Amino acid sequence: MSERILSLLTYSLTSLIGVAAFLYPFWLPGIAGDPTADRAHLQDALLVLTILVVLCFAVLLLEVQRQAVNTKTVALLGVLVAINATVRYVDNVIPLPGGFSPIFVLIVLTGYVYGGRLGFLLGALTLLVSALITGGVGPWLPYQMFTAGWVGMSAPLCRGLMGSAGQGPGSRREIGILAGFAGLWGLLYGAIMNLWFWPFASGDPTQFWEPGITLLETLRRYALFYLLTSLAWDMARLAGNVLLILALGAPLLRALRRFHRRFEFQYQPLATDPAQNRQNSV
Repeated sequence: MSERILSLLTYSLTSLIGVAAFLYPFWLPGIAGDPTADRAHLQDALLVLTILVVLCFAVLLLEVQRQAVNTKTVALLGVLVAINATVRYVDNVIPLPGGFSPIFVLIVLTGYVYGGRLGFLLGALTLLVSALITGGVGPWLPYQMFTAGWVGMSAPLCRGLMGSAGQGPGSRREIGILAGFAGLWGLLYGAIMNLWFWPFASGDPTQFWEPGITLLETLRRYALFYLLTSLAWDMARLAGNVLLILALGAPLLRALRRFHRRFEFQYQPLATDPAQNRQNSV
């Protein structure tokens, strides 16, 4: 139980660090008006990335120690990260329209089947490994890792909708809920990621943040900025996520659940009755 509590605390701390990393520029008015958004977070990105990677490996160690069977789950996580990183590499070689990337399908489905903790790790590590492969390492990377991790962490919320629907696994209702969830994150991912550079950028005063403006004015300006610059790009991610879940969701869920059942194997000690041993071995 103590390992489980420590694991939950580590995930909570990781998320809090992510939220603080996105929002702290709004608390420091001296950063506004930087003439180049590309310089955003150049000083702190490496520190944030280091903290995030250390916390991810700390969580992995806690997961392995919690139960011996979880070593199989960690091995599966490595396979899924490798698959998703390869998919993102292919996406970089053959660019897909807008902000669409096929990596979110596995992140959503893994978080839904295995839980938010494994979903967070898959999202964060996918972005890290794929960035190392494609050369996409920059001050934006830790923010991509946090946001992709939150996609997987929030996926178990769909289970509550399934419970209220009263339908079992593999139903059309389940695939529809997951498709809608993935589509929503297609927009949220872009809206959250914009925050890594938006407070540093300057331009039209109706679309960019300035020190001293109210929270309501900040939200109004960001909404206008998002509508004019990002919505069309993110709509491609929304459509792609929905279509991929509808097309591949059912077979991928079956595969993930089959592995999940195997990993729930419980050791049964030998009984004194040989006949009972034969029965247990069947």
